[in-house]
This record gives sequence, C-alpha cells and structure tokens, in this order.
Amino acid sequence: MGEEISNKQVILNNYVKTSVKESDMLLRTSKIQLKIPSGCDGAVLVKNLYLSIDPYILGRMKKQVPYLSSYTLDSPISGYGVSKILDSSHPNFKTGELVWGFTGWEEYSLIKDPDILFKVHDKDLPLSYYTGILGMPGMTAYVGFFEFCAPKNGETVYVSAASGAVGQLVGQFAKTVGCYVVGSAGSKEKVDLLKNKFGFDEAFNYKEEQDYNAALKRYFPDGIDIYFDNVGGKMLEAVLNNMRLQGRVSLCGMISQYNSLEQPEGVHNLLNVIIKRVRMEGFFTIDHYHLYPKFLEMVVPLIKEEKITYVEDIAEGIESAPGALVGLYSGRNVGKQVVVVARE
Repeated sequence: MGEEISNKQVILNNYVKTSVKESDMLLRTSKIQLKIPSGCDGAVLVKNLYLSIDPYILGRMKKQVPYLSSYTLDSPISGYGVSKILDSSHPNFKTGELVWGFTGWEEYSLIKDPDILFKVHDKDLPLSYYTGILGMPGMTAYVGFFEFCAPKNGETVYVSAASGAVGQLVGQFAKTVGCYVVGSAGSKEKVDLLKNKFGFDEAFNYKEEQDYNAALKRYFPDGIDIYFDNVGGKMLEAVLNNMRLQGRVSLCGMISQYNSLEQPEGVHNLLNVIIKRVRMEGFFTIDHYHLYPKFLEMVVPLIKEEKITYVEDIAEGIESAPGALVGLYSGRNVGKQVVVVARE
C-alpha cells in the first residue's frame, strides 16, 4: 500500500437550475493512497497541476441535459487538466510522464480509463498551454475553423466571444490565411486586446450595441463569409441577416443560452440559411481528436515563431476553482481561464 495523504476536492453540492453559484460547489478534503489499488489494472494515479475552466461544465452541473452526462452529487467535478503520473498499471503510461485530458477537480486523481489522456511531448512550451492553445480549446478552434469553414484568402470572418479560450485563436488562425477578421467581446479591455494583441482588424463591445444587426452591417458592409459562433441567441440571428452567399457558420458554443437550457431563445430567421445557401454545422471536439497530430504540426511552429499569441487568466489554488467558474459566465476572465493546482 502507498502513502496515504490528504486530497482537496471541489465537489458538486447542488444541481444548478439557472445561474451557477459558488455555493453549488463545496471544497472537501478526503484521503488518497499514492498507489494504484491492487486489481485496478490499466489505470493511472496522477497529481493534477492545472485545471481548465470551460463553459460546457455548467451543462454537466444541471440534472438533465440531453447532450451531456450530469455530474454526480457529492462527487468531484471533472474536466480537462494537465497532470503528472505518480503510478501506473497501464502499459502505455509510465510514472513521471506528463499528460493532459479528463481528470478530477482535486489534487490527486485515480483515472481508470487513461486512454482519454494525451501525452505531453513538447515541454519547451508552458504546461498550462495544454489546457488551452495546445489542448481542447486549440483543437476546437482548429477543427471548427479549418475543417468546417475551409477559409480562403480575402474572406470576411466574424468571431463572437472573441477574447476567450477559443475565440482568440480563431481570429489569429484567420489572419494567418489572409482573412479580414472582426471580433466581439464584453469590455473595452477585451476589445483593445483583440485589436492590439491578437491582430483582429476590428472589434466591438457587444454590450454597447443596441442593435446587433446594425453593428454587423457597420463592420461587414458586404456581408460575412464565415461566422464562428460561441454565443448563439440574438447574435446568431443578427449574423444570419448578414451572411454572404455560400457562407459558413461553425456552431461551437452558445454561452448566452447555458443559463436557460430549459427555455432557450429561438432563432427566427433560418430562411436566410436556405436563401443564402449557408452551411451551418455544430460539432463536438471530442469527435475529432484523430486530427490532434495534424493540429500540433500546424500550431507549435506558429507559437515558437511568435506568429500567434495566447492570453491566460490564471487563478491560484484549487480553492479558487468555484469562483473562477462563476466568473467565466459573467465575463470576468480575460483570456483562457486556468486554475493552478500545483507546480510541477
């Protein structure tokens, strides 16, 4: 038997009905042995280093969501993270290796299905990047933009929630292929970030716009070729009024709807999709991880050559995870929200 130590965990205290509150989560300290139990073959025991705070987590905190499995009450929340293997009974993973993938919101996790983990091979880049640009958000931007939208030089691109973990990358990817890019965000600070750090051609604060349709006409007088949608709702409706013929809409997320999944807002102008021959497609990144090596071949050189940049919002300590999650839905974070659990 291994050494038994304390293990801080963030557990689900209540199922969320509308907006998430910090009281819906609870910090608990349990005990864990730093050795895989006998008979638990094909597992890994990890020390969690970084946790990824992502919008989809709210859906799993609700009791019944058709497209996601709900978390279990009084059990740790789970999500993407970066971890170090402390013990392994799996032939493909060795003690001391660094991995990213699904893990618990806790200091240590026993992962019984490590096939969902990816090994960290490039250690020249910050480990926290594997919660973002080199992890699920990076893959999301890559798949949704390049695989579904097939951008061409000179096309016009609009990105909502553009300063977030995914949006900031979509805009920069679009610039690498010669597109005109406009992003929207929820504060002056974020708008400045889009234009001055991420290289967007234009950006606007959607909270200051009374009429989304008029705002989009102002920035896209000839229409939008590609829309990368992170918000849904009224913004998606306004975009469909401004799409060009043969336009493409990549449906990545709908953060404006996550607090009202029982009564979501409808989009009332879908006839535009037919008239303008728009291709609109939703996707789950998890269906496309076979493209991960191809993605790394593209993105790692861009990072090392400083052709793209990435902004993170770092919260220290697992105790900060509930507040970081709540802040995500109010737009408090600037860049990719990450929680540091431990340094390697």
